[in-house]
Amino acid sequence: MRMRKKKNGEARMQSCSDYFISEKPYEKKDIMIEIGCGKGGFMLQLATANPENEYVCVEKISDVILLAAEKMKRAELKNVKLINCDAEALPEYFSEGSVSRIYLNFSDPWPRPKHAKRRLTAPKYLEIYKRLLSDGGAIFFKTDNRILFDYSLETLKDAGFRLEKLTYDLHNSEYEKDNLHTEYEDNFSAKGFTINRVEAYK
Repeated sequence: MRMRKKKNGEARMQSCSDYFISEKPYEKKDIMIEIGCGKGGFMLQLATANPENEYVCVEKISDVILLAAEKMKRAELKNVKLINCDAEALPEYFSEGSVSRIYLNFSDPWPRPKHAKRRLTAPKYLEIYKRLLSDGGAIFFKTDNRILFDYSLETLKDAGFRLEKLTYDLHNSEYEKDNLHTEYEDNFSAKGFTINRVEAYK
């Protein structure tokens, strides 16, 4: 379902302009980014709990990232920035090896095989992530979609990532104690879906 256009969106975006990255590349190291941040609920929790870290929210839909920006502004967070772009544009913003962690939370599964190249774990995206990640950097991936998860395990292995802490039922696993829930996650879980999760190290 397409999100309704936000009222006064341009003015609201301008009021949050300090939170958006404009310079290229973004000259910081050990950055942690969430690709497809949605309304920013996950990153709000993460950045609030870890003020010593630098975080960046990435979202290609302007009306969605606006909500995330307003959320960060209300919380007065100083360790979060945002980028309104597609994942393919990330090399324009980040230098090679400058990212220590990438979060992919409940990405669009693009269920039809002919659309597999659009998945955020498709080979072309994984090659981008490998360039951005520092040595020992990792992708933290969660999804309720088993088809996407199985596909991603294969593409991650084929791209040379080392898979760790893999589970097909996160909420009933040993990893749940450190798990920050997203809005989607709670909705899917309430409907009876199990959550798949893996860490993939460069």
